[in-house]
Amino acid sequence: MSELVTLFLMASALGMDAFSVALGMGMLGLRLRQIFHIGVTIGLFHIVMPLFGMLTGKLLSNYFGMIATYIGGGLLLIIGLQMVWASFQSEEESSLELIGFGLILFAVGVSLDSFSAGLSFGILGAKTALTVLMIGFMSMVLSWVGLLIGARFQKYIGSYGELLGGCILIGFGLKLIF
Repeated sequence: MSELVTLFLMASALGMDAFSVALGMGMLGLRLRQIFHIGVTIGLFHIVMPLFGMLTGKLLSNYFGMIATYIGGGLLLIIGLQMVWASFQSEEESSLELIGFGLILFAVGVSLDSFSAGLSFGILGAKTALTVLMIGFMSMVLSWVGLLIGARFQKYIGSYGELLGGCILIGFGLKLIF
């Protein structure tokens, strides 16, 4: 039972990271269908990344743990800078597209920290299926919540939402890097 509680708390912590980043992305004024797809994609990447981390295990944990953090921070920084840049463009040129490659890039950036967590879980011998499914589920749900709150908040701040969202992502990217 204590393993399940620990696993739930860890999955919630990883999901809160996704929530925080999704809060900034939600300020792009996304439609409900986009929010659904983004949450599912983030959830899937939060299953795949810790699974890869768990499979990688003890051998490379120290080496890849720091690299994954730096790559994740760099990706969030790039996405944030792109959002800030887009906020200064005209309306028809603006907005980061969260479809296709843009969505995958975003999901990878948000889920790279779960790769490091997967390395730790692999070392500790946690139950693989339960671990990755709980992390994926919590990340998906918390991403949806963050995107919805960000979308609602965007209505109050208008055209500055994309700029603010980009600044939030830049902040999280810098936090991961440093």
